[in-house]
Amino acid sequence: MEVPGMSCPLIANADTIRVTRVDGCGRPICGEDNGFTFDCFATLAMNANVDDGEDVEYKAANGRICGFKRGCPSFKGYDIELSFFSVSPELIEITTGNPVVYGFDGTPIGYDDCSIQCNSGFAIELWAEVIGTDACEADSAGTGAWIYFLMPWVTNGQLGDLEVGSEAASLTLTGATRAGGGWGTGPYDVMALDAAGTAGPLLTPLGSNCHRRTIITTVEPPEPLCEYTPVTGGLCLAS
Repeated sequence: MEVPGMSCPLIANADTIRVTRVDGCGRPICGEDNGFTFDCFATLAMNANVDDGEDVEYKAANGRICGFKRGCPSFKGYDIELSFFSVSPELIEITTGNPVVYGFDGTPIGYDDCSIQCNSGFAIELWAEVIGTDACEADSAGTGAWIYFLMPWVTNGQLGDLEVGSEAASLTLTGATRAGGGWGTGPYDVMALDAAGTAGPLLTPLGSNCHRRTIITTVEPPEPLCEYTPVTGGLCLAS
């Protein structure tokens, strides 16, 4: 069976987001309360942060330019901005490091806004539905296709301004990506490993100077549960 062709995919709409707690070295933290999956969001902006560099110009006394060299831009990473609707204490705790407030039965009922936790970090994955592929052809094992974005190490997560009134309210989370880290091939099954569509982790890790990976996958996104979800697969099985 041939792997379905994936030429010229078109992004239809964003589908699901998953965040995962990572440690101070960008490694996913295994455990029951270290993931969160949801779909109640408006947008995820990934804005490139680039330093243009310094141009070098040699100008003669008579004003003539003798030589010029354009500065080499330096890519610093992505500044992310997530606009979401659900006030989920678990999501806010993983991404900002601020503590959850629990009810009498141990259920998360809120969160505290405290100082910015610059030593906390998280990974963020986004699935967006695509069209223009043949993932649903009769000879294909897939049931659909998605563009999968992974930013494995995001730091400095903080909530923005909140205005509650007569209209729908949304929260804004900002953060900045870092390169490197210890995500490796990840703790989740996110791509097909063979023509039969067997789901598995990434085949290769991101490079040490990379901030984001974007692939087309026929593996469905996880179910949005809006509660803590376990991080137990992939590299967690070997730890």
